[in-house]
Amino acid sequence: MPDSAAIWKSLNSPRRLFLIAGPCVIENEKLCRTVAASLVKTCQQLGIYYVFKASFDKANRTSGKAFRGPGIEGGLNTLAAIREEFGVPVLTDVHTEEQAKLAGEVVDILQIPAFLCRQTDLIQAAVATGKIVNLKKGQFLSPAEMGRVAEKARLAGAKKILLTERGTTFGYNNLVADMRSIPIMKSFGFPVIFDATHSVQLPGGGGDKSAGQREFAPVLASAALAVGANGLFIETHPKPDEALSDGPNMIPLGEMAATLKRLLKIFNAVR
Repeated sequence: MPDSAAIWKSLNSPRRLFLIAGPCVIENEKLCRTVAASLVKTCQQLGIYYVFKASFDKANRTSGKAFRGPGIEGGLNTLAAIREEFGVPVLTDVHTEEQAKLAGEVVDILQIPAFLCRQTDLIQAAVATGKIVNLKKGQFLSPAEMGRVAEKARLAGAKKILLTERGTTFGYNNLVADMRSIPIMKSFGFPVIFDATHSVQLPGGGGDKSAGQREFAPVLASAALAVGANGLFIETHPKPDEALSDGPNMIPLGEMAATLKRLLKIFNAVR
């Protein structure tokens, strides 16, 4: 398993595409192993640097009745098992300072959710773990405002920062992905990721849950790579229509190999 310095070197390479991908939420360990095994194989064949992601707790579901995940203890056990078995870096999101501390003992990258990207104490707690921190742009922020978020992390001592674009909300159950955000956020001096699947989410569009337009995820990912995104964030599932969270915007696992092959051509063409 590569150490933090080696992981950061791969994520910071301008010549190699990296992918952060996995199911939205940890439904069970079998699902995580299935997704990881498939993506490890595909990424090795294509030369893409792969990071496994999954959430142990979805704390911002539309409905209070929705499935949130196994919780931090069971979730971190699963993430540790994936990391050990497949030898890949692992990312998960955290919502509280205590979660950041506990998750920082297990995973390689801590993710600050978009809704929480201005929570100073949470950012500081994630940075204090010494792990790589992925800051997702709030749906309510302009890309330029993410400079202030990155500055919070930097002032807290962070040197290994990732920034992720995931669309901007104008209400009415929709998001807009403005590709100008990629070069704007790259100007802050950190690798920039495009979240292809959350950008096609229709927040609250399903009544008591979010809807989505997964068919547009590869389209937006192509555009983001064409304007210079360093990496992609994609949620995937063997049967998205049966997924317990964010199914409508996830790319079917069986389509990932062909999708990544096309996206890699775009990445290489603009380098």
